[in-house]
Amino acid sequence: MQGDPIRQLWRCAAVISLLCLNACAMVDVSRLKPGDVVSERRADVIGSKQFSDGTVQTLNVLALTPKQCAQSFDTCAGIVEHASGLDEERRLSSLSELWLGRALRGDHQPVMDDATLDAYLQSARYAYAYLFYTQRTPADRVFDQRQAKVIAFYDYAVERVVQRWFEELPRLGAGWTHTDLAGWSVLRPDTDLGLHATPAELLPASSLRFKGLRNVYQRDGFGSDFVAVTQKPASDTPAVPWRDPRYVAMTGVLVFGGNTLDEVLDTRQVQLLARDPYRDADMSIAGRSVPLGANFTAPYGLWLARSGFAMQSIRSLLGRQGGLDSPRVLLMQPYDPNRRTVVMLHGLASSPEAWVNVANEVLGDEELRRHYQVWQVYYPTNAPIAVNLMQIRRALDETIRHFDPQGTARATQHMMLVGHSMGGVIARLLVSSSGDRLWSLVPQGKSLSAAQRAKLRQQLAPYLQFSPMPQVDSAVFLAAPHRGTPMARHRIARWVAELIRLPFGVLKEVTGISDLLQQGDGGKGAPLHVSNSVDNLSDTDPFIVASENLPISPAVHYHSIIGLYKANGPLAQSSDGVVPYASAHLAGADSEVVIPSWHSVQETPAAILEVRRIMRLHLQRADGDNRQ
Repeated sequence: MQGDPIRQLWRCAAVISLLCLNACAMVDVSRLKPGDVVSERRADVIGSKQFSDGTVQTLNVLALTPKQCAQSFDTCAGIVEHASGLDEERRLSSLSELWLGRALRGDHQPVMDDATLDAYLQSARYAYAYLFYTQRTPADRVFDQRQAKVIAFYDYAVERVVQRWFEELPRLGAGWTHTDLAGWSVLRPDTDLGLHATPAELLPASSLRFKGLRNVYQRDGFGSDFVAVTQKPASDTPAVPWRDPRYVAMTGVLVFGGNTLDEVLDTRQVQLLARDPYRDADMSIAGRSVPLGANFTAPYGLWLARSGFAMQSIRSLLGRQGGLDSPRVLLMQPYDPNRRTVVMLHGLASSPEAWVNVANEVLGDEELRRHYQVWQVYYPTNAPIAVNLMQIRRALDETIRHFDPQGTARATQHMMLVGHSMGGVIARLLVSSSGDRLWSLVPQGKSLSAAQRAKLRQQLAPYLQFSPMPQVDSAVFLAAPHRGTPMARHRIARWVAELIRLPFGVLKEVTGISDLLQQGDGGKGAPLHVSNSVDNLSDTDPFIVASENLPISPAVHYHSIIGLYKANGPLAQSSDGVVPYASAHLAGADSEVVIPSWHSVQETPAAILEVRRIMRLHLQRADGDNRQ
């Protein structure tokens, strides 16, 4: 007799259930694509808005899930902080990411609230404790992916905290030493930026993207990178020729109170260290030397993007309102007495934008950045070369006296000039001796008295009689028309020349000299004609002809970089499309490089590499092979 059908069904159901349970307990496997593996390893709360695999595993160990932590954060964080079975590195890294996730969820208001600020500070503190107060040092964990993530958590938290604090500065006033924010005691920042006032803006470098710059130069290290923007002057007075940088690189680091792990985790005291990455390559934290991160391109790129140089340079050339009327010496970083100085001079109808990639590549080269600082001369390119030469020399002399009144700083010894096009001509004259060779340019009134001749000589001497800058011992001339160019006689160039208005100061000076000469001719002579900058660049211009062979100081090592456009025939008959090779070539140069290029040769990678080579050579001569 067969068994009860009902009982048979129950037995079958039990067997099926056991089989299902066995199937559910089995391990399955799948394969990820290589790209997915990399993405999964790099995923974290910043990039993917999901916790990293390391933090998820920590939660799994404690029977927690990301969803539970989102719903009951305080309970979740408390369990992670106090549960046994976790080593300190795993605990602290997970807490840093958990708190950062909470901060990110609340960081959607125009003004960050205190709860979000507190969460960012908590995240930064746990990351800080992980990095500096666990048993292993950062160097011991150099290959740990977890440490790379924790550094990213810290940097992002610092970036957001500093921005929130910056908004509080107007309320705090000038004399504050500490304040309370979101339940934290915030100490006054410790800074070596050298700024004379509180910045008007503080922008995270990570948020800036640039067009027109080939490379963005950064230094890997600890801290968050910022651009500190100072207040724009109320007026741009020419009485002071130098201009301190308005866009300054800053690296921000948050340090927390306490000398042990327990003290750091218990503290509610925090301080910002605002560091100048040009001065500081590293810093000491918790008794350890830590490399300091930096972004050297961001301040430079932001300055150029906001400068308005393109339109202003045209106004300056034409002598219109809004253009320059005298030279400016623009410092690319706060003055450093211990760095050699490179002075860059742009060409006709141009501005510091002519050096957009040159300066960036120089400042991006670690060795050159350690040893050099860049000054850019911005000048009105409508004025005659002799006038600009005199005014630029005066501006440089005043700038040097201001920053180094004793004349003993490294910065004002062994200086280098780099000039493009007309700036190259001016650079050459800054290291040349005129003697009495240029006085032949002055028409002599037949009946000038001795007193009138003395007055005339006194008025013209600043323009026609000069000696080499004693501080300079190296120069680079790029596409410089030392002997002028026939292009300046082209009808388009003549049309532009007719549109140019000379600066008022030049016209006033010319009128006085012209009146004096006419007195010597009984008032019958024609008014004195003064060439503008375009006239000056002609290969037949009297000033160019008289000055083309002035001797360069024997103490100066000089180099030529020359463009070659559409080569067709012998080099001696070639040009860069604007300046003939024969005009740019200088006998006696330490080196000469000819590069396939249009007249803007300074922007080519080959020219930039050559400038960097020359700067390294200059360092060897100036400092010796045993420099630090």
